[in-house]
Amino acid sequence: MSSILAGLVVLVLGDSHLVHPGGLIDTLPAELAARGATVYAYGACGSTPVDYLTPKTTDCGRASREGTGAVKRDFTQGLPVWNARDLIAQKKPTLVIVVMGDTLGAYKSATLPKAWVWDQVTALTGELTSASLSCDWIGPPWGKPSEAFGKTPDRVREISGYLGQVVSPCRYIDTTAFAAPGAWGSIDGQHLDDAGYKAWTKAIVASIEQQTTAPAPAAAKPSSGDQPW
Repeated sequence: MSSILAGLVVLVLGDSHLVHPGGLIDTLPAELAARGATVYAYGACGSTPVDYLTPKTTDCGRASREGTGAVKRDFTQGLPVWNARDLIAQKKPTLVIVVMGDTLGAYKSATLPKAWVWDQVTALTGELTSASLSCDWIGPPWGKPSEAFGKTPDRVREISGYLGQVVSPCRYIDTTAFAAPGAWGSIDGQHLDDAGYKAWTKAIVASIEQQTTAPAPAAAKPSSGDQPW
């Protein structure tokens, strides 16, 4: 049976999980392409959704892979984050996959800044809706407690649950459901090892293929007590 991805033009936008050597930029486009999709993938280290809509630079690198071309990485200081509007206009995707969860987790903050997360997410989903694009939003994977990133299982669970409420009309893919905490190796507390990224890739693609046409849940609005971060 042919994949529902066959013939689609897929645009992938993400954070450092699409920049890190051995990460999703090295595995996800190839897995999608093997199912017949044409894939354009772009990652910017440390990026949030709004960074893909307004002028922003990254000092920790960016990467891209276009079609069957090789992965291009650049760790030069001050590189601009890719502009989502330009990419949509140029590549004319039929499906957008967003891989941004860890950069919205505010892991070193005592509380999750839900109003800020909501603003970030709805800015990008609003653009995708205006362009009448189908989209899948990939939540963050489990990592391990790390002083460098402050990532903990409790906060991953919290940000993943909240993203599931607010990314509509994108379909939410809950990465925490793919494996138990600690089942996938992490090299620094946040980024996975090669085996972890390969497992994540296969789980993402399988989940996208299994998505139905059922409507996504209504997006949640921030409560009056939430404050932007």
